[in-house]
Amino acid sequence: MIQEIAAKPSFANIEYSDIDACVSWHGTKFHACGELDVFLNKSVKPRLDDDDGKNDFRNCLNGLNLTGMGKTCLEEILNAEIPESSDWAIGEAFAEAWLIHTYGVVFPWNMERDKRNTFASLPGADLVGFIKDRNGFRFVLGEVKTSAEEKSPPQVMSGRSGMHHQLDNLTDNMSIIRQLLIWLFHRTRNETNIDAFKSSCIKYFNSQFKDIVLFGVLIRDTNPNALDLSGRGEKLREKLSTPTHCQLIALYLPWGTDELSIHLRKGGDK
Repeated sequence: MIQEIAAKPSFANIEYSDIDACVSWHGTKFHACGELDVFLNKSVKPRLDDDDGKNDFRNCLNGLNLTGMGKTCLEEILNAEIPESSDWAIGEAFAEAWLIHTYGVVFPWNMERDKRNTFASLPGADLVGFIKDRNGFRFVLGEVKTSAEEKSPPQVMSGRSGMHHQLDNLTDNMSIIRQLLIWLFHRTRNETNIDAFKSSCIKYFNSQFKDIVLFGVLIRDTNPNALDLSGRGEKLREKLSTPTHCQLIALYLPWGTDELSIHLRKGGDK
């Protein structure tokens, strides 16, 4: 099993859980308060907006030897940004920030940087990174779903585009996994994370593709209900075995998913 590295903050309580050596799940309820606003502003918003990447981009261009007209054109480009507001993109940023805080997951590259079109969704996997263990690192792959549907489980958990099927693909679809490993390699080979990549590869290949951590994160605006995860979790238990570990997490918001962008943009301003 993977271990949490941080205690739950005051704005989040675990409402249900089912712990297993291979496939576990739990639901966490968030409470509206100033501390949650700060988490949104300090942890979620920078991932959604890719503040580090955009600052590097801005600093590079501001260092160019430009004429007066060139500087005017540069400012026009820099000011043309449209903040991301789609539910799925915000949900992914929320999930990433929560996994970083709770499990210490390392995401070496912000996938926002790979978009060619504003608001475009990238194929493959929503979550791609590493997690540290006692003997190095393991690959992290996962999916994020955001749903405002009232029934439990919501439709985003089933079907060919549902979380269960997509997590299945991340365990045995070698074409998808190969492409994700290539993607990850090219984004770590010039960084310190190349050691994490190599360590994860050794574990993954030497275990016949089993030593990997899967996360399925469901973001909801309903009351916590174990049925959101238990059915999919039980099916995954029938297929997966250790050392694979799969963690299904439902994050229940204190307001509607359609309000998340509003709270995100005002978070921490109080």
